[in-house]
Amino acid sequence: MPRVPLHSGSRLPVVTLPDDAALLAAPPPLDPIADVSAAVVEALRYPLAGEPLAALAPRGGGRVTVVMQPSEQPLPTVPDDPRRHALAAVLAELARAGVARDRVTLLVAGGLARRAGRAELDALLRPEQARAFRGRVVVHDCEAEELRPLELEERGVRVHPALLETDLVVTVGAGETVLHGGPGALVDATGPGSIRAARAASLLEITGASGWQLAGALERALGRAVPLIGLSLVLDRPRSTGLYRGYPWSSASLDAVRRSPFRRLLNAAPAVVRRRVLAGAPRELAAVAALAGPPSVAHAEALLRGISVRSVVVDRQFDTLVVPLPWEALHLPREPLNPITAAALGLGHALRLWRNRPPLADGGTVVLLHPFSRVMGHGPQAPYRSLFGALRDGVTAQGLGKAEALAARDRRAIAAYRNGSAPHPRLPFADWETCAGTLARAGRVIVAGCRDAGAARALGLVPSHNTAAALAMAAGVAGDDAHTGVLLGPPYPALVVGGR
Repeated sequence: MPRVPLHSGSRLPVVTLPDDAALLAAPPPLDPIADVSAAVVEALRYPLAGEPLAALAPRGGGRVTVVMQPSEQPLPTVPDDPRRHALAAVLAELARAGVARDRVTLLVAGGLARRAGRAELDALLRPEQARAFRGRVVVHDCEAEELRPLELEERGVRVHPALLETDLVVTVGAGETVLHGGPGALVDATGPGSIRAARAASLLEITGASGWQLAGALERALGRAVPLIGLSLVLDRPRSTGLYRGYPWSSASLDAVRRSPFRRLLNAAPAVVRRRVLAGAPRELAAVAALAGPPSVAHAEALLRGISVRSVVVDRQFDTLVVPLPWEALHLPREPLNPITAAALGLGHALRLWRNRPPLADGGTVVLLHPFSRVMGHGPQAPYRSLFGALRDGVTAQGLGKAEALAARDRRAIAAYRNGSAPHPRLPFADWETCAGTLARAGRVIVAGCRDAGAARALGLVPSHNTAAALAMAAGVAGDDAHTGVLLGPPYPALVVGGR
């Protein structure tokens, strides 16, 4: 039986897997773009559709709004993100087109997540690039009273005034999912109700994604008021460059990590030490293409190309899927996973990175590797307590809606969101909702290595002391012909089920 090191929180235990288990990891890295800035300039001069940036840029005293989302995807975080170079290239190209540097507004749209602070804003540009920036930086507040109404085809939304009080809107991002990047940045610059309405069964398929339809409608409505152009990068997966170079896509690295004495020492260290070491591990992230055009066009093309770079093709669905979870959550700034964010990362993110069909067969078993420690207290984790209490009490879907409405009226929670010390009180409900599709399909979800059985049961999950017991439970249900898959990550691969 193969023995493979897999993440379980901040530890990296060696897990014994079935002989026929399929190890699913992102493909090896491709040759990156040698000069991201030059590629961005070329993309803006020769877009996929529409006018180039130089033709759209206002002359003289015109204003430009550049919209960016926090670089929370892909996971894990990489210090030198290519989006920093892309943003700097966009600003330089605007200056070259005649836009005054002090007439540029950089709008950071984070949706319902914690509002970006100094550390997140400092990461948008390299220090020398930030010193050359003369415009203003605005962090979107979805509860702000100055949001402006905008009528779409079927509904009205409230948007940040910087999207309307301008002569050009430029979106800068990467083709990661249908909800993150491209026109999704425009949705994250609206009110909490429209942000919550952005949903998708698969994070890689536009068909059936209400969030993509909303983003497209918002882009068309804004396009009637101001010109728009978008830049989307095609990113490779984050790659480890230090001691565990090649993990998890390289079989040689899996064997090296399994035998490493440093892994044993790290597993035995206190949790705070493990998290600090893992957060500071050297990683690199490369861009393989840069595309420009209308935000939805550039993003859709970047998403398709990114899938071809990061995907694994499997011929059929799996009866059992093992999903190792790291210690850090998906949202920025990274916080330790609590039971709800752990479920959202595994069920709502990793298992929604698919095309054609869901990777889990109907009635299949999901095994999440995580201790499920209950870290919800004060501060950034506080909004998750109300949802956890409702789930523990066994409320219905209608009851969850009432609980969310009550949380959205909590003045203290809203104040904590607005000052950047906590996420919006509706974010925990949005995170949990992403798990609904997988929970409806799965026969059971087992938490392997669970240290808080009560927390797992409160979410309707099955606690298990170790991975061996969880896999034995899954095998007993699926039978001898069970098809088992193991997602190696993060970073998690995109799964193309049933052919390309």
